[in-house]
Amino acid sequence: MEAKAQVRYLRMSPTKARRVVDLIRGKSTTEAENVLRFAPQAASEPVLKLVQSAIANARVKADQAGERFDERDLVVSAAYVDEGPTMKRFQPRAQGRAFQIKKRTSHVTVVVAPAKK
Repeated sequence: MEAKAQVRYLRMSPTKARRVVDLIRGKSTTEAENVLRFAPQAASEPVLKLVQSAIANARVKADQAGERFDERDLVVSAAYVDEGPTMKRFQPRAQGRAFQIKKRTSHVTVVVAPAKK
């Protein structure tokens, strides 16, 4: 049974989040959790929470359907990062000028499904 979890408006640029998401795509959930736990990137913490949420969603779906559930059978079948809205801010510079600062956001989605045998 497939389960999905999303985090929207994550205050991190999509490029930085994609670096982390690419590490876990196609891996088993236990392996993905271990990779994220020790990854040095800042995006690994919210993505780890997202994987754990997707596992919990799968557990709830299995309970509702009356199926057996084993966390070790799950695989990260899809994981992707979409661009969210960009907040635009201005920073004062010399001689009355202003530079624009773009604070980017991301929408991260993780889908877990049982491994195909």
